[in-house]
Amino acid sequence: MLPVVVVHGGAGHIPKDRAELSCAGVREAARGGYAVFKTGGSAMDAVVEAVTIMENNPAYNAGRGSVLNVKGGVEMDALVMDGRTLASGAVSAVRRVANPIQLARMVMEKTSHLCLTAEGASQFARAMGVPEVEEESLITDYSRMRWKKNLHPDANPVESQMGKMGTVGAVAVDAEGNVACATSTGGMINKMEGRVGDTPCVGCGGYADNQTGAVSPTGHGEAIMKVTLSRLILFHMEQGKSPEEASDMALTYMKERVSGLGGVVVVDPKGTWAARFSSLQMSWAAAQQGQLHYGLYHGEDFTEPI
Repeated sequence: MLPVVVVHGGAGHIPKDRAELSCAGVREAARGGYAVFKTGGSAMDAVVEAVTIMENNPAYNAGRGSVLNVKGGVEMDALVMDGRTLASGAVSAVRRVANPIQLARMVMEKTSHLCLTAEGASQFARAMGVPEVEEESLITDYSRMRWKKNLHPDANPVESQMGKMGTVGAVAVDAEGNVACATSTGGMINKMEGRVGDTPCVGCGGYADNQTGAVSPTGHGEAIMKVTLSRLILFHMEQGKSPEEASDMALTYMKERVSGLGGVVVVDPKGTWAARFSSLQMSWAAAQQGQLHYGLYHGEDFTEPI
């Protein structure tokens, strides 16, 4: 059963012309994360590699391809967590960094803090020798088009989020039974400057504990924070529920309690995994025992050799 990598490319409504890009990208990311194990990499190495691949893919709302805030700028959030020690690192509202997930890992490994934000995160990145990139290199034509469209005073606030839900994430368990999670996002389209969502918040945008499992969510950040979605799923698993049952229970609660839609990828230390969502779609892929599983709509589980 071990090792395993499961990734998601965001929950929500994905336009047809972008759905195949999203599905192809999660398959590539799951393969890339899984390949790390062949060279002796850890669960943490695997999730960071998988998310880095998706940050570099303009099909997602993370890294290159991030949505723009109301002023037309890019502010990104990311989180990693190591289930062996409960160590975690995060960055929020960070600018001009190609791979926020790698910077989040540096926060975990190189500082005594858990989260650095905005200019403080940028100063830390420079101190660590992380190259500063031009903001324009992170902005796609698609992101700019949707930013301009949603600046219109008659823009429908619900429709404005359609196609946006491209937050990316990964969970993994390695051959030693260590679990890890990683999540990265550009946030909410046309958000206020300085808005931070669930992603960099431990227990909301991710959680990993060797005693239970690891979770990476996607969806409406404010709703996810209100119910601490990632930790809620692991709570249900601690009560004996499977990853799939726990995910469905927590997603149903979030929908009923705060009218929030979203999705999650989950894995337990034995390698049992789940990819569940309450939204219309969520692109996901899982690599295990030489097989790649993937899907986009409810009930889908296509397979192909890794």
